[in-house]
Amino acid sequence: MFKRLFQKEHSRRTSLVQGQVVPDSTRCVQCGICSFNCPVEIDVRRHAWQGEPVQHSRCLTCGECVARCPRGVLTFERTNLFAWAEK
Repeated sequence: MFKRLFQKEHSRRTSLVQGQVVPDSTRCVQCGICSFNCPVEIDVRRHAWQGEPVQHSRCLTCGECVARCPRGVLTFERTNLFAWAEK
């Protein structure tokens, strides 16, 4: 029972560490809620407008912008950011 509980938390943390926020620019209406709720004040709305992933060095991958987007424009995608550490 405890293994399943911690497995879900482990997979969530792994996706946050090895992920990045990716917008779907065709669905974004530029409301700015994502940028307003970013705790480190990254202009996520600009990234969504340009259709590029948030690859900002200050991004905490906390998920606030993803959770607060009313249209579901933002998602997490896994990256090979830490692939060199696994070797």
